Amino acid sequence: MSFSKILIANRGEIACRVIRTARALGYRTVAVHSAVDADAPHVMLADEAVPIGAAPAAESYLRVEALLEAARRTGADAVHPGYGFLSENADFARASAAAGLVFIGPPPEAIDAMGDKAGAKRRMIAAGVPTAPGYLDGDQDDERLVAEAKKLGYPLLVKAVAGGGGRGMRLVHAAGELREAIASARREAQSAFGNDTLMLERLIERSRHIEIQVFADAHGNAVHLGERDCTAQRRRQKVIEEAPSPVVSSTMRDAMGRDAVAAALAVGYCGAGTVEFIVDPHLKHYFLEMNTRLQVEHPVTEMITGLDLVEWQLRVAAGEPLPLTQEQVRFSGHAIEARLYAEDPYSAFAPQTGTVLHWRPAAAAAQPGIRIDAGIAEGGVVTPYYDPLLAKVIAHGRDRDDAVRRLMAALEDAPLLGLANNARFLRDLIDHPRFRSASMHTALLDEWAAGSEALLQRPAPDDELWCLAAAVAVGRGARPASVAGFDLSLECGATKRALRVELGAGSVHVDLGATRHEVDLGTEGAGWLDYRFDGLRRRIALVRDGGRLHFSRAAAGFVFAEVSPFPAVDAAHDASRVRSPVAGTVTQVLVVQGDFVVAGQTVACVEAMKMEMKLVATVASCVAIVRISTGDQVASGAVLVELEYDKEA
Repeated sequence: MSFSKILIANRGEIACRVIRTARALGYRTVAVHSAVDADAPHVMLADEAVPIGAAPAAESYLRVEALLEAARRTGADAVHPGYGFLSENADFARASAAAGLVFIGPPPEAIDAMGDKAGAKRRMIAAGVPTAPGYLDGDQDDERLVAEAKKLGYPLLVKAVAGGGGRGMRLVHAAGELREAIASARREAQSAFGNDTLMLERLIERSRHIEIQVFADAHGNAVHLGERDCTAQRRRQKVIEEAPSPVVSSTMRDAMGRDAVAAALAVGYCGAGTVEFIVDPHLKHYFLEMNTRLQVEHPVTEMITGLDLVEWQLRVAAGEPLPLTQEQVRFSGHAIEARLYAEDPYSAFAPQTGTVLHWRPAAAAAQPGIRIDAGIAEGGVVTPYYDPLLAKVIAHGRDRDDAVRRLMAALEDAPLLGLANNARFLRDLIDHPRFRSASMHTALLDEWAAGSEALLQRPAPDDELWCLAAAVAVGRGARPASVAGFDLSLECGATKRALRVELGAGSVHVDLGATRHEVDLGTEGAGWLDYRFDGLRRRIALVRDGGRLHFSRAAAGFVFAEVSPFPAVDAAHDASRVRSPVAGTVTQVLVVQGDFVVAGQTVACVEAMKMEMKLVATVASCVAIVRISTGDQVASGAVLVELEYDKEA
């Protein structure tokens, strides 16, 4: 099973991650890329790169024949699937082996066994691993699902039997929500995995999500590398992960570890895998699923064990035995990972696209205990075609408080400017009393989103930022020297402020009405600005983008611009036009011309970055024009449906 050149069948930060370890071990690497990823960091990092198709994943990263042809052209003799895309596709593993490639992952039979969530649950029951009550049969008739749901009781989960990552999963609180959840989950599962088969599972309320990292080799050895706590989630997708779990005792770790190893051995596993458990408020664990691949959150395990899990993958794939026995595995300290997403947490976590104007994490990553895995670079464009995960910021400390403190600092010291992201939300979340006290549960963030939790209120710029923006907008020598003072109107988001600016000798005085401040601009360059505010020296991330000024403070991004003298058309509040909130793919069109709709009625659905969004009419109206069809690619802000209504009424 020897190999010398590895094709990485993936993109983004995981492709970069695999390439670095592969090259450190002396392997040559081959990247693949879609049309929009031609200049992506993973392409630049690899020894060779091969274009494999258009931007949509179905036309590039999911094309098995294109990946195998790329391996043939470059002489690659192994393939690493990363995570996502084809990483848990047994047919890809078989096709790779048939093409003479070493598949750096588990046997296809194990992928099949655990990829079918219902079948995997049956195997776990047979192996004595505890599972939650559910419906696992193949009868997919809607009426059968409704009847089985009634037996289980609510709330419950509708889950795709294929795939993972929260896709094809819907939480149902009451019987009236079930049919729509079934239809939506099927649609998403078919789009993501090519399999719309569903299962039902009784929801264990106020639960924690705790998983066990397992590893097995071809010689019959299997070990676990401890647990990861992934309880902080929104919409069933992980946001923060940590190791070890703050609620798991050594006795509980041993029990969960034994069950996880038993789960792996039950399907003849080989390689890296993760057995996920739901843990109830009484700390009783239930098998959830097994991910037959490397996990996004694997760095926290690496940080507390000192191991390189990709290196283990490569060694096991080459036929070597596991490097350690269970007794030799050691844990040290605490590690926490924050997922930096292209999403707006203050607008229902809506996916975001755009150009990366500032991303220079090297200084933050150079600090003790900090690691940043990223797949983006300045000047790169975040598109709607792939997962919104941009980077992972990981901190390791002597204890949990150490790790939290270091992670907060790293999120502040590695600002991302150019598009909305969740960095400030992550910083505030890990400092929240519920996280600090380890009293979160998997539905808590969604409960906050539905309520008025302060954590999900958009940060507002303080007076200092308004003054600084005014001083930068004035610029050095940008105004005539004869002008001693003038009025300036600035806007940041939906807020506008009028400021009085007076030019002094080397400084700018800004009058906010109630207060007056002095700003002295210092050195500017490389995306940073040194300045003094009322004599206090500070440093801040700053990028000029045309007439807009992008600042980052305490991990929050703020964009300032001079207010236009011309009135703006408020497209967001035009009830006659239903617009796409993001660039994405139309997954459903629910109206035709002539239909009458009521306020709140869904007229279409758009999917972007693994999220399906319902677009609704805001007033009772008649459908005048439908501009889209299912499968269409649409731009952010594009008009999808036009409505006619009585404006006076």
